[in-house]
Amino acid sequence: MKQIILTGDRPTGRLHVGHYVGSLMERVALQNSGKYDEIYIMIADAQALTDNAEHPEKVRQNIKQVALDYLSCGIDPEKSNIFIQSRVPELTELSFYYMNLVTVSRVQRNPTVKAEIQQKGFETSVPLGFFCYPVSQAADITAFRATAVPAGEDQMPMLEQCKEIVHKFNEVYGETLTEPQIVLPSNKACLRLPGLDGKAKMSKSLGNCIYLSDDEETVRKKIMSMFTDPTHLKVSDPGHVEGNPVFIYLDAFCKPEYFPEFLPEYQSLDELKAHYTKGGLGDIKVKKFLNSVLQAELAPVRERRQAWEKRLPELTDILKEGCRVAREKAESTLADVRKAMRIDYFENGALLGE
Repeated sequence: MKQIILTGDRPTGRLHVGHYVGSLMERVALQNSGKYDEIYIMIADAQALTDNAEHPEKVRQNIKQVALDYLSCGIDPEKSNIFIQSRVPELTELSFYYMNLVTVSRVQRNPTVKAEIQQKGFETSVPLGFFCYPVSQAADITAFRATAVPAGEDQMPMLEQCKEIVHKFNEVYGETLTEPQIVLPSNKACLRLPGLDGKAKMSKSLGNCIYLSDDEETVRKKIMSMFTDPTHLKVSDPGHVEGNPVFIYLDAFCKPEYFPEFLPEYQSLDELKAHYTKGGLGDIKVKKFLNSVLQAELAPVRERRQAWEKRLPELTDILKEGCRVAREKAESTLADVRKAMRIDYFENGALLGE
């Protein structure tokens, strides 16, 4: 069986460093591993419209930004197909068929859906399109026969619901759909990067992000204003590294070689943590080190982005070709689905029972 990846992001804003460590780095590593036959990376504009229906221009503008973020992080259009969700209408038809296999109560129990409804303040006014998001995501994954879905930990309930749909469809109509597996970041610190304000998750809507497109000075200012340990009032005070965003970011981004380059008085991150926990190490010094680390990590990303910003017509061509390839794949899966459901009425005399 072919090994296939499907992953993507909603274009509701520029991508941030949480996306970078949570999924983008993993995508690039998987892309370059040589283990996968096909890779599809989706800009999920249709899903973004489920809670931005009145502001389609926002989604439109962000498609370019997300595509630039992908390319700047190392996604290679020679190896990966980047496409726009709404340009593959077969996904909508698959979603409609899958809706009949899922109950309202099951979607209501989905932890990711519940959390996002609360976060967006929908209460009882949940757009139906948004409510059906898990079904739409299952259509996206199965349309490309994905065997692997690189994603963050918060997407695990979505993958479980997709598997349920796959099992239900195959049980009712016969073995047709492929069951996917989630691929989580190998670095556990990357599973969920907190916001700069100490909130549980870095989020575009909360405005607590460091964006991949931020310039060097903006990144520095954001890091120096980060929430740390509220009990660490003086340099001499013992500090807490657990739950401290600055140290969580260091867990995610720091490499051993950064110590001799930026903080030679320490041998390792464990040694830095021990000093902070004991007392005698100030937040400003740790933040300055984090800034040096993050600037080093983001420098090649910025460089690639600047190069691609000068090649926007080529970016358009990449997206057009990605959409063409994606639609061809989805058409093939949809044909199999129609056949399994016996609604391929005009194929080989099916309507007349021939």
